Amino acid sequence: MSSREEKTENLRRELLERQNYNRPTICRECGGIMVYKGCGEFQCEDCGHGEYDDYGKVRNYIEKHVGATAAQVADATGVTQKAIRDMLKEERLEIAVNSNAFLTCEICGGAIRSGRYCGKCETAYHRSIEEKARAARNINLSGFSAEKPSGEEGSKRFTRER
Repeated sequence: MSSREEKTENLRRELLERQNYNRPTICRECGGIMVYKGCGEFQCEDCGHGEYDDYGKVRNYIEKHVGATAAQVADATGVTQKAIRDMLKEERLEIAVNSNAFLTCEICGGAIRSGRYCGKCETAYHRSIEEKARAARNINLSGFSAEKPSGEEGSKRFTRER
């Protein structure tokens, strides 16, 4: 496998892990289908047995143990610290206000409670993306502008003789 294929496969695997969070799909009790009820909770259609995915386990633990560290949550729930960090970066969870722990902004390095960027950097990041998209649209539509072409580019290529 080439390095590009390896990177693609690693990215695909990481995305599957990030989106999955060990969601139960089949009931352990009766083999029925698990239906999502909200906040990480799933319930069997047939027998009513309830289970939680990783997000539900972490959320329930944090509600009962306010201010717990990621290591404590990981030990108690069995969810990896990487998954907990991903939930924080996806803004599914937020670090408590009085906590000594914090995340850092990926652009400026400032302290944040959830997400990937601080408010100021997030605004600047999204503006730069919008500007790039706007510039790309202008390049693609340059032939359809209201400007009248000038020089040889705008002259007729053929003239009809009568």
